[in-house]
Amino acid sequence: MTRASQMTTDASTRHILKLYVAGQSPKSIRAIANLKKICEENLQGRYELEVIDLYQQPQLAQGDQIIALPTLIKRLPPPSRRIIGDLSDTERVLVGLDIQKT
Repeated sequence: MTRASQMTTDASTRHILKLYVAGQSPKSIRAIANLKKICEENLQGRYELEVIDLYQQPQLAQGDQIIALPTLIKRLPPPSRRIIGDLSDTERVLVGLDIQKT
């Protein structure tokens, strides 16, 4: 599990994201890289990203009902959302996370 924090004092605009991956598979690596790029370009200083490798921590899949990998879960701000796949479709990810492109 790795954590990258980029937060400001304005909690209402902070995005809490969890990305579930399967080890170092090509799809997992692409999903991590794509998401970090999207966050850095659109949420500078306003996000917290937790990457969870289910090969290392399989018990965490049940709590969030993970059935496919990679899966991104947006916890905050509401509503909670899920996006499945390597997150290569930037527009789809931005819409799914309700982020206005900067």
